[in-house]
Amino acid sequence: MSKIKDAFIKGKAFIPFISAGDHGIENTERYIRIMVKAGADMVEIGIPFSDPTAERLRTGDDAVTVPLVFMTYLNPIYVFGREKFFTLCEEVGISGVIVPDMPFEEKDELGTIAHKHGVEVVSLIAPTSENRIEMIAKEAEGFVYCVSSLGVTGMRSEIKTDIKSIVETIRKYTDIPVAVGFGISKPEQAEAMARVSDGAIVGSAIVKIIAEHGENADQALFDYVQSMKQAVLKAGA
Repeated sequence: MSKIKDAFIKGKAFIPFISAGDHGIENTERYIRIMVKAGADMVEIGIPFSDPTAERLRTGDDAVTVPLVFMTYLNPIYVFGREKFFTLCEEVGISGVIVPDMPFEEKDELGTIAHKHGVEVVSLIAPTSENRIEMIAKEAEGFVYCVSSLGVTGMRSEIKTDIKSIVETIRKYTDIPVAVGFGISKPEQAEAMARVSDGAIVGSAIVKIIAEHGENADQALFDYVQSMKQAVLKAGA
């Protein structure tokens, strides 16, 4: 079983996102550890640049053991060098990558090299995927990132997409976990999405907390992640 799928073994998973370097690398490291202590089952790390953050997280008395997944775009990987990028991912213990601007048809451009280094390339399925769901789901690995809403990322007051139907269609073609992201910010939203999938992904709300509290976001971040994890667990009860 892949390290990413391991995050879903105990039930519904909560996956927070954080941008590397937001208010300093040292704060990023501390906040990731705090989110894991609060119950995060996997952490998605946005990388606008290369940094050894992940390596330091895997060491020390409070070493992070949950899967770490990078979220980035094709250009930084190509500029940095595909082989070099995935070699470093393997060295620092990265389990997967999410590359939103990579067309499914071109996934082998990264997949072949990623697999050589034990890194899974997570596929995204959006409400507009429709006839492409079967094709994407059959070759998905790690987990399927189900995009809840159209448009850019950000918090939404409500999610109107029929996620249940999309997830049911995905599950016709794969047995790997399906987690829902985009627009989720409240515990009730996380619970609702987790009831019809295997977990919830939250980014913008966490970025907002860090923006509001800066270097003093420890308690607010812990309380928020804990409340979201509890909501996800409630969905699986």
